[in-house]
Amino acid sequence: MSMLLSIQDLKVAFRMGRVDGQMQRQAAVKGISFDVPENSTVALVGESGSGKSVTAMSILNLLPSNAEREGRILFQGRDLLQAGLRELQAIRGKEIACVFQDPMSSLNPVFNVATQICEPLMKHMGMSRRQAQVRDEELLGEVGIPEPKRRLKAYPHEMSGGQQQRVMIAVALACSPKLLIADEPTTALDVTIQRQVMELMARLKETHRMSLLFISHDLGVVGEISDQVVVMRHGQVRENAPVAQIFNAPQDAYTKALLACRPSLTENPARLMVIDDHIAGRTAGRAAGNDAQAKDDSAPVVLEVTGLRKSFWLKDGLFGKREFKAVKGVNFKLRKGHTLGVVGESGSGKTTMGLTLLRLHEPTGGQVLFEGKDLLKMGGADWQQMRRRIQVVFQNPYASLNPRFTIGQTLREPMEIHGIGTSTADREARAVALLQKVGLDESAMGKYPHEFSGGQRQRIAIARCLTLQPEVLVLDEAVSALDVSVQAQVLNLLKDLQDEFGLSYIFISHDLAVVKFIADEVLVMQNGDVVEQSPTQALIAAPREDYTRRLLGAVPRGYQGPAA
Repeated sequence: MSMLLSIQDLKVAFRMGRVDGQMQRQAAVKGISFDVPENSTVALVGESGSGKSVTAMSILNLLPSNAEREGRILFQGRDLLQAGLRELQAIRGKEIACVFQDPMSSLNPVFNVATQICEPLMKHMGMSRRQAQVRDEELLGEVGIPEPKRRLKAYPHEMSGGQQQRVMIAVALACSPKLLIADEPTTALDVTIQRQVMELMARLKETHRMSLLFISHDLGVVGEISDQVVVMRHGQVRENAPVAQIFNAPQDAYTKALLACRPSLTENPARLMVIDDHIAGRTAGRAAGNDAQAKDDSAPVVLEVTGLRKSFWLKDGLFGKREFKAVKGVNFKLRKGHTLGVVGESGSGKTTMGLTLLRLHEPTGGQVLFEGKDLLKMGGADWQQMRRRIQVVFQNPYASLNPRFTIGQTLREPMEIHGIGTSTADREARAVALLQKVGLDESAMGKYPHEFSGGQRQRIAIARCLTLQPEVLVLDEAVSALDVSVQAQVLNLLKDLQDEFGLSYIFISHDLAVVKFIADEVLVMQNGDVVEQSPTQALIAAPREDYTRRLLGAVPRGYQGPAA
C-alpha cells in the first residue's frame, strides 16, 4: 500500500520569550514518526496536551508564528516543511482539507452557506459563481442536509451544531482532497449526531477514496472509525498499531490506561480509574465486588418538580409572534444524596429545564418545591437566601470563571456576598480548604484561570459552588468538554463530595455511559417532553422507548471486530 503522508522525526517547539537573554522554548512534539496510507483512516489519540493537534496543524503549517518545526512531512513525496507560502496555499483546501472541533468558530457568521462553499471551488477549481452554486447544492445533499437548495441561503447561526459540522465537511470536500484532517470533529456533539457524523465521514472517505487523519481523545469513537491508531502522550508516540491490536492486545501501559478510564455501559464500578492509577497498578476502582452501592430509596425528598414549563416567543412574519415550547411539563423528585441524570439530544430541552429550575430562565408555569416552598414564587431576600442552597456548574470552565479575578478572589466573592465567614482570613482559610478538597493546593489562590488546564478550571468551578455550602448542584454538561482521564477525575470527585456532604445532583449530559456511572435515576427528554423515567440500571438494561434505545445504540463502543 503506497503512503500518502509520511511524518518523520517531527519536532515542534514554541518560542516563549527571552529570560536573561536566552530564548526559552516549550517542546510540544518530540520527534514522532507515522504514516498515513492511501484510502485509510489513521487516528491520533491522547489526552489534552499530548501534541496531537499540534502534529496535525504542522502538516499545513497552521501553527502560530512562534512555532518552530524540524523533521520531514512528506505528502506524495513533497516535503511540506520546505514548501513556501504560495505552494502551501495551493495545497490547503484542494489536496489537504481540515474539519475542526467547533464549526461555529470555523464558519464565517456574516456569510451564508452558499458563499462559504463557493469560495474554495472558485479559488482552486476555477469555477464561475453559477457553476459553484450548482456544486454547492450537490455537496449539501451529499453530506445529508435536507432541502439543500433552501439551506444554501441559511447563515451558520440558523443551523444546529450537527448541521454546521456537515457544512464544514461539505466545505472541506468541495475540491475532492486526497487527505482530510478531522480535529475532534464530534466532541461537542450529542451521541446521535456524533454517530451520524462518524458514519457520514466513513462513507465519504470510501466514496471519494481519500485518506482521513482523525484526531480524538475518545478511544470509543476511534475504535469505530480507524484502521490504524497512533497513541500520543507528552509529545511522543507511545504506541502505533492496527486498531484491532490497540483494543484487543494493547502493549503500552498508557494505552491500557486510556481504555480503562472511560465509563462503560456494561460495568458498574464504584470509582473510575485515572491514568496514573492504572499505570501505577492501582486497579481497585474496577475490581470485582467493588460495584457502586445502591442509594437509600427512603432518603428525604429535597426537590420536587411538578409540571415545569418554559416557552419562548419567536418572531413570526413582520408583526406576529409564535410560541416555542422548550419544556412541556417536567415532573420528578430528587432525594438527598441522590443523582438524577437528564439525557437527550441537543434541542431536547434538558439544559433549558435545568436553567429554568434555577430561574436563570423565568418559567412559564409549574412548581418547584424546596422544603415545601415554591422556588418559582419567591422574591427578594427569601430568593437570595435560597440561591445559596442550589448552585450550578456549567459546561465551559473557560467561560464561567472571571479571567480578571485570581482564584482566591473567585472563591471569596460568593462568601462575601452571602455573609459566609467571620472575616477575610476566615474566608481565605475556607477557600484553601475547598481547593484541597477538589485536589488543588494553596498555591492556586494567587493564580488566574488562564494558568490552569480545563480539568483544573472545572475543579475550581466546583469549589466555587461549594463555598456557599449548597444542598443541590445542577451540573450542565460539566464533564463533556474534558478528556477521558480528567473526566474520570472530576466524576470521582463529584461522588466523593456527594458522599461527604450529602449533596444532591441534577446531572445533565448527552453521554449515557457517564450518566450510568453517576446517576441513580434517569430522565430522558425529547422535544421538551419527558419520554422515559426510571432507575439507571433498569433503563440501561431494558429501555422502554425507541428513542431511548436509539440513544443507547449511538454510544461509541470502540472496536467490535475479531480479535487480532
